Amino acid sequence: MSKSQYVLTLSCINQPGIVASVTSYLFQQGADIRESQQFDDSETGKFFARIGFDLAATSSITTVREQFSAVAESFNLAYTLNDHTTPRRVLLLVSKFDHCLVDLLYRWRIGELAMAPVAIVSNHGQENFSEIDYKNIPFHHLPISKSTKMEQEAQIWSLVRELKPELVVLARYMQVLSDALTAKLSGNCINIHHSFLPGFKGAKPYHQAHQRGVKLIGATAHYVTADLDEGPIIEQDVERISHADTPDDLVRKGRDIERRVLARAVRYHLEDRVILNNKKTVVFTT
Repeated sequence: MSKSQYVLTLSCINQPGIVASVTSYLFQQGADIRESQQFDDSETGKFFARIGFDLAATSSITTVREQFSAVAESFNLAYTLNDHTTPRRVLLLVSKFDHCLVDLLYRWRIGELAMAPVAIVSNHGQENFSEIDYKNIPFHHLPISKSTKMEQEAQIWSLVRELKPELVVLARYMQVLSDALTAKLSGNCINIHHSFLPGFKGAKPYHQAHQRGVKLIGATAHYVTADLDEGPIIEQDVERISHADTPDDLVRKGRDIERRVLARAVRYHLEDRVILNNKKTVVFTT
């Protein structure tokens, strides 16, 4: 987990003096830098960095933010400067399969994920999740059909505007979001899917994989975009299987991969370890 009270992420065209100017500014503001990672992308000529720091009691993060604009302008920086002293607000969307939701809630309860779940939204009724301990998290049943898709998405967007989550997680939410909604959630919505999609599209992808005799299965966590399952990838993992594995074995192993991949992606986002790089991401892992 992040060691720092505040995290600065930045990107720009690579040029001399960026690190020296940024770190000198933070020092002048009474910052104690506790984490620092950087990456030079030789293909695009861009520079990326993540700097975690604490502040002296006499310093103000408001002042740090306001006066940093001069440094940012001198290098044309795209940046974020976030407060990590409080958990980030997260909205969780789920359909029938609850394994990713259960895993995220468990990691939240034990303090592994610095998030504050503001609500759970599902297109299935609450009776399908009766064995889950929500810890008083509000549950919203928003059923959907082909004829009500736009109305249902309007309800989701209304919740986003009301609850102001900093991240929306599709924890096996098996509905395709419209282009309009994905645009509104750009860079702040994470999805999980099987890494062998779109190679095995449609129903029962694990069964299709079994019929083709695949030797690796996996999962991919990515930011949601208008291009289905084509958003910038945050995290992936795989597991080797054999001819002896049945479709049920693949489903079981797939659930495990999906849980851990989504959890890592959510943690990276919450800790400001992910920076968009066109259609890719730079991920500063621990």
